Amino acid sequence: MESTGSMTALVSMFARAYHYKHNTVRIFEDSVAGKLLSEAEYQQIADHMSSGISFFNPSFSGTKDEALKWIADQYLSPSPLGRAAFAEKALETAARIGTKQYLILGAGYDSFAYRQPEWAKGMQIFELDRCAVLQDKQRRLQANNITVPDNVSYPEADFTRQRWQDALLKHPAFDARKRSFCSLLGLVYYLTKQEWIELLLAVGSFTPKGSSIVFDYPDENSGTEKAGIRAKKQAMLASGAHETMHTGYSYIELEKLLSDVGFLIYEHLTPEEITEQYFSDYNRANPKAHMTAFDNVNYCLAVRQ
Repeated sequence: MESTGSMTALVSMFARAYHYKHNTVRIFEDSVAGKLLSEAEYQQIADHMSSGISFFNPSFSGTKDEALKWIADQYLSPSPLGRAAFAEKALETAARIGTKQYLILGAGYDSFAYRQPEWAKGMQIFELDRCAVLQDKQRRLQANNITVPDNVSYPEADFTRQRWQDALLKHPAFDARKRSFCSLLGLVYYLTKQEWIELLLAVGSFTPKGSSIVFDYPDENSGTEKAGIRAKKQAMLASGAHETMHTGYSYIELEKLLSDVGFLIYEHLTPEEITEQYFSDYNRANPKAHMTAFDNVNYCLAVRQ
């Protein structure tokens, strides 16, 4: 597969595309993800996943298509679908009360900018990621004749490096005085505690009071024997793709960490709450194939104080 992007980001894009293609009752609507994957890439990922059913479910019995659906519903889809639904619902609320900038940190193949609703038209959208990922994404957009809206920019950023925010701060469309909504989806897993703190401090340094951050994060049982089987296997897969997952956080630890760097938790959801709020309609429409939020992963919306 020819790509300079993150393998986990590509699989997340596949999961969003697969869910959109095969369902009418959806947890999250992403009509663009499938266009960013070539037919060959889509089929290659599908074949690779279905052929690995013995890793995911050793006792599974069924067809290749049934194996892919089981893997998608149990492993691939819950996180990218649930966290995107949570984040974009919070973003809409923020936009309606005056937020003017949407910062997507670790944007990967996020597609919001290319299906943005009317309420987002007045916002400036910044997709921040490593140069190679941004270039790969723009190549995919061009190859599929997807127009980049005028309110979208691509500042380069590597969040494990000092002063990663410089390209954003120098961008002519960015205004540090305007309230921002910052998406940090899928990032916390791959940062050490110190890198996570430094990232939050950096975001707090260039966003005014009232700005928001939204993120998903592993709980304190992640990486331990107490973790769910799906979480354990997900960590193994990430490690195999050379994307090592780091420490998890208890609610109390996270609350203190955020408070210390100037953020207050506004909304927090556990896997059970995520399933109830975002997966219920899908599960009612698919009584024999329920989807549940991923093990040991919580969602958080916090506000700059």
